[in-house]
Amino acid sequence: MTAPCDSTADSTAARIGVITFPGTLDDVDAARAVRLAGAEPVALWHKDADLRGVDALVVPGGFSYGDYLRCGAIARFAPVMDEVIAAARAGMPVLGICNGFQILAEAHLLPGALIRNDHQRFICVEQRLRVDSSRTAWTNQYAEGQEITIPMKNAEGNFIASPEELDRLEGEGLVVFRYLGTNPNGSARGIAGVCNERGNVVGLMPHPEHAVEPGFGPASPAGPRTGTDGLALFRSAIHSLLSA
Repeated sequence: MTAPCDSTADSTAARIGVITFPGTLDDVDAARAVRLAGAEPVALWHKDADLRGVDALVVPGGFSYGDYLRCGAIARFAPVMDEVIAAARAGMPVLGICNGFQILAEAHLLPGALIRNDHQRFICVEQRLRVDSSRTAWTNQYAEGQEITIPMKNAEGNFIASPEELDRLEGEGLVVFRYLGTNPNGSARGIAGVCNERGNVVGLMPHPEHAVEPGFGPASPAGPRTGTDGLALFRSAIHSLLSA
């Protein structure tokens, strides 16, 4: 395993934990995004029972425990998740990306569930999104209604919930991101990301950590190929911590 999520960042910087499960793929990328945003990434392992004093958490993408049973179902019972659940309920900012979103939904920290894409295929695309809520710990540096483009790669990204639950999410402003253009995986009402009622826990299927460096990410709908449309998620968390 490649380790060294811990950076040499200033000791006064916000400390954001990045959790690695067996099968996680994007922990190093998430740690780099945290560092580029101006915080200190802290490596956490699935067996940890101590969050090491972090101020926020990222549950990154991949295929935790091989996605056996169903995506996120085993990871939800990892020892570290007891600490994640307690921290989230206490108000700590927690972000779930792709498989991390699936894990947080399995842990009932986020509403709904993620199932197999309606076309039954894995997809890897540059995905256009609309920011439907800028009132969360992870989106306050976006403008509401802003269009962004970040990469997405998944086979189980189809967000589902009961009609009553979907109406509640819409009515309470808990839909955070929505797909623009073609719905890539059949998600109900084009939902790409949601938050909890408090707004400190956010999950989304696309990968903002892959759009944080100029010249390496997809083109923004609003400008040149800057490739940094995902960076504001991580900067939002830092802003939330500094303004708390």
